[in-house]
Amino acid sequence: MHLTAQRANDSFARQFELELWRYEGSALTATVVIPARYGSTRFPAKIVASSTGKPLVQHVVDQVRQCRRVREVIVAADDQRIVDAVAPFGTKVVLTSPSHQSGTDRIAEVARSLDDAFVVNVQGDEPEIEPQIVDDLIERITATGSEMATAATPFPPGADVSNPNLVKVVLSRSGQALYFSRSPIPYPRDGELAEGAGYLLHLGLYAYRRDFLLGFAAWEPTPLEKTEKLEQLRALEHGARIDVLVVERATHGIDTPEQYEAFVERYRSGKR
Repeated sequence: MHLTAQRANDSFARQFELELWRYEGSALTATVVIPARYGSTRFPAKIVASSTGKPLVQHVVDQVRQCRRVREVIVAADDQRIVDAVAPFGTKVVLTSPSHQSGTDRIAEVARSLDDAFVVNVQGDEPEIEPQIVDDLIERITATGSEMATAATPFPPGADVSNPNLVKVVLSRSGQALYFSRSPIPYPRDGELAEGAGYLLHLGLYAYRRDFLLGFAAWEPTPLEKTEKLEQLRALEHGARIDVLVVERATHGIDTPEQYEAFVERYRSGKR
């Protein structure tokens, strides 16, 4: 089958499934907020890069719109140029304060005006994020008493576990985060990991109970957070429970022009 026809059929099937879900009255429990910052050190203005015919962040919006558990998708922008870039696509955008220090702060600003019990943070540079992972994360936090939930995946073959840009997480036996670190954890003192103690790569996807998110964003940065430069440690230091959904594989965000060009090629060839 021609790739374009196959893509259209897949899109129609997903949309039909979504409409059926809504018709049957299943609860759409969450709003996804996508923080979108115009500035980027390694790839300036990447969030509005449009070689595919649509801005990078719009690809993220389109993926998340396929989720069954999501009521609304909102882009939380820090620059009018982002608002202008997605306006032709009918995307809801909130222009947030440019003084926010993190995406969490930007999301919390938007969340204050929401009524949803759950808010999901999906990064604006993840154009190939799988809708099913977002749905599964929402279902996970809905079914537990955790204040927040996130995702992780087994370390990909060949990935450097000592790379500080690849954040590691270790879990309790019941699937809650014990600690996140830029260092290799767990550390194999005798040279090898015990069975069942493989490295897990943390993915930058979060679901929050709305009330917890508002409190979390208001807390001062904590010592471990400031040491590792990882916001989620603030939650652990305050005793919050973070459920971790372990997925088999994950897509990766766009950090460099080279990664973006590779995505554009996959998009054009239908190999997404």
